[in-house]
Amino acid sequence: MPRTLTAPPALIDDLAALRAHFAPLLDRIRAGAVEREIGRVLPHEEIRALDEAGFGTLRVPAEHGGPGVSIATFTALLVDLAAADSNVAHQYRSHAGFLESLRFQPTAVQEHWYPRVLAGATVGNASTERGGNRLGTLSTTLTAGADGTIRLNGTKYYSTGTIFADYTRVSAALEGQDGRRFAVVATDAPGVRIEDDWDGFGQKLTGTGTTVLEDVEVEALAVLEREPRGIEATHEAAFFQHVLLAVLAGIARAARDDAAALVASRARTFNTGSGVPFREDPLILEAVGRIAAKAHSAEAIVERTARALDAGIAAATDPASGDPATGASGLRGVDRAELEVEQAQISVPELALGAAQDLFLTVGASATSRTKAYDRHWRNAQTVATHNPIAFRARAIGDHLVNGTVPEGLNAIGDATSGSAAAATTSPGQEQGARA
Repeated sequence: MPRTLTAPPALIDDLAALRAHFAPLLDRIRAGAVEREIGRVLPHEEIRALDEAGFGTLRVPAEHGGPGVSIATFTALLVDLAAADSNVAHQYRSHAGFLESLRFQPTAVQEHWYPRVLAGATVGNASTERGGNRLGTLSTTLTAGADGTIRLNGTKYYSTGTIFADYTRVSAALEGQDGRRFAVVATDAPGVRIEDDWDGFGQKLTGTGTTVLEDVEVEALAVLEREPRGIEATHEAAFFQHVLLAVLAGIARAARDDAAALVASRARTFNTGSGVPFREDPLILEAVGRIAAKAHSAEAIVERTARALDAGIAAATDPASGDPATGASGLRGVDRAELEVEQAQISVPELALGAAQDLFLTVGASATSRTKAYDRHWRNAQTVATHNPIAFRARAIGDHLVNGTVPEGLNAIGDATSGSAAAATTSPGQEQGARA
C-alpha cells in the first residue's frame, strides 16, 4: 500500500538543535532494536517517523528550500542513528546518495525532485544485478516507444531501502545507445515488485532484497544522465562508501555503550578474578576502555572523511577553486575525498569489528544469550564491511602512493569475461557502492 506523505518540519543547519530534534525518535528506535532483530520486524514505523521528522531532507540545499546541512553534520546525525539501529541508518544510504547526485543534475530535474523530497518522499536503490551481466554492462534496459513513452525492464538485487521508500533509483542501459542512465520510478507503480528476500546474517532489516521491473513507465524527468568518471560519479561513489563507514562507527559506539551498561549492572563474578564487582575490576574496566578507544577512533576517522567530502564538493562547485586539477598532486577535490574514503575503508571496519567482538570479553557466556542479541553488532559490522573488497582499496592506495594512479571509486559490478575490464574502464556502470 502506498503511504500518505506528511510534509516534514522546516529544519535549520545547527547540529545541536538537530540532535535535540531527533533525540526522542532515536531513543524510541534504540529501545525497540533488539525486539525487531529477534522477531525480524522491518522498521517501517520507525523510518516513517524519521521521514516525517525531516531526516530525509537534511541534504536538500538551502537554495531549494532545504536545511542544507553539511556532510559533516549529516554524518554526525547518521552515526547517532546507526548507534540506535544500524539497519535504519543503513537504509538511508540510498536516499542520501540520490540527493548527492541530484546536486549535479540539470535545473529542471532538480526542480522536479527536490519538492517531492521536501514533501516527505524518499528514494531507494536498485543498482546491482546478481549475475549474467558482463562487467561494465547491465541487463536492465530502458526502451523508448514510438509514442514517446519510456519503459523499464529488469531485475535487481541488493535493493537497500527500496521497500521503505516512495521511489527507487534503477541503473539501466538505454536500448540502442551507449552508456548508462538512472531511472527513478515509484515503488507502487504498475510493474514494480519488491521482495524481502535478503538472506544475509547481518543487517537483516534493511529491506535489501529483489526488485523486479516489468514494463514500468518512466517519467521524462526521471531519466538521469551520468558522465563516466565525472564529478558527480566520483563524488557519489565516495559518498556511498562514506555512509557505510558512518554506519560502522555507529555500530562501534553501540557496542561500547552495551559493554559499559553490562559491566555496570553485573553482580556475578568468578573465583579466578579479583573478587570485586566487575564495575571495579581493573581488567574488565580495561576491556571496556579498549572498546571505547576503538569506537572513538572510528568516529574520528569518519569525521575526517566527512570533511574531505565537504571540501571536495565545495571545490567542484566553486569556479575559483581551480578544479579539476588543484595543488601539486593534480587531483580534483573529489579525487582527494575518494582517497580519504578508501583509506578509511581499511581501518574503520577493523575498529568496528574489534569493538563488537571485544564486547564478549566483558561479562562471559551470559552475553551470548539470543534474547540479548549482542551478536547483532558483530554480524551487522561484518555485513557492512564486506560490501566492497577491502583488499582492492588497499591496492588502490598503494598504487596511488607509489605510481600516482588516480583512485577510482566502485562504479561497476559484473561477471569477469574476456574484454570486461576494458568495458568497465571505458564506460563505468552506475552501481555506486553496491554490494558484491
